[in-house]
Amino acid sequence: PRGTVTAPATILRNALRPGYCTTMVDKVLTRIADRKHAGTRTAAAAWAAERAEPSAAFAARIDPALWAEAQRFAADLEQLAAERLGPLREQGVVLGGGGDYGLVYFLTRRLRPRTVVETGVAAGFSSQAFLRALAANGDGGQLWSSDFPYFRLANPEQYVGLLVDGELRSAWQLYLRGDRANLRRILAEVDHIDLFHYDSDKSYRGRAFALARVQPRLDARSHVVFDDIDDNTHFRDLVERTGAPYRVFGFGNKYLGLIGELAEA
Repeated sequence: PRGTVTAPATILRNALRPGYCTTMVDKVLTRIADRKHAGTRTAAAAWAAERAEPSAAFAARIDPALWAEAQRFAADLEQLAAERLGPLREQGVVLGGGGDYGLVYFLTRRLRPRTVVETGVAAGFSSQAFLRALAANGDGGQLWSSDFPYFRLANPEQYVGLLVDGELRSAWQLYLRGDRANLRRILAEVDHIDLFHYDSDKSYRGRAFALARVQPRLDARSHVVFDDIDDNTHFRDLVERTGAPYRVFGFGNKYLGLIGELAEA
């Protein structure tokens, strides 16, 4: 599991923290309730593989100069991750990978959103990509992030967003009590979401819950990105049900989906 080898006492101490126990129990209930979708992974991966294209080809066709900028950013982020996360891995602390952060940066620069909401932060690959791109846009854009720290780690909050540079944090609102609590707080403060990025609870139930919550803040101008759409058929079912324009991109051995006008480009 992501995190590190830890004693049961650490999990218990985290469970006793304010707000932690409720989210941890909900995670267990979600796994139980989501069993009916557990067998859809093969179908979801096959569906995604049939439609996937390289994000590099898509982005370079739309704006080659901007894609080159995104690639430079990605290289810098990989170097930063090696410097900040390498020593932690040697201690047994594993915070998970970063997804297609080059594409995240590109989309943010291209779409120039004023309000970005993401679920799932961990080390902060995507958060750094959003914030660095928003700063480059110079439009005063803000990032709102929802996360729940790895409860197998001692003092887990210290690791959330470790890759986010200090000078970028003034444009960042970070909440750490899980999507159910965090989205309620975020949506009370934002009237419209230009770009929504989902990379937290990978269950069908978790994805459906988050999308239902943010839907009132989305409109035809909004774009939505779901990571790891091969975990279950939620993304497939969503685009087939709504008829929304979409793209599927492969990243390593995983897939992500984009919904919005740019997907028609």
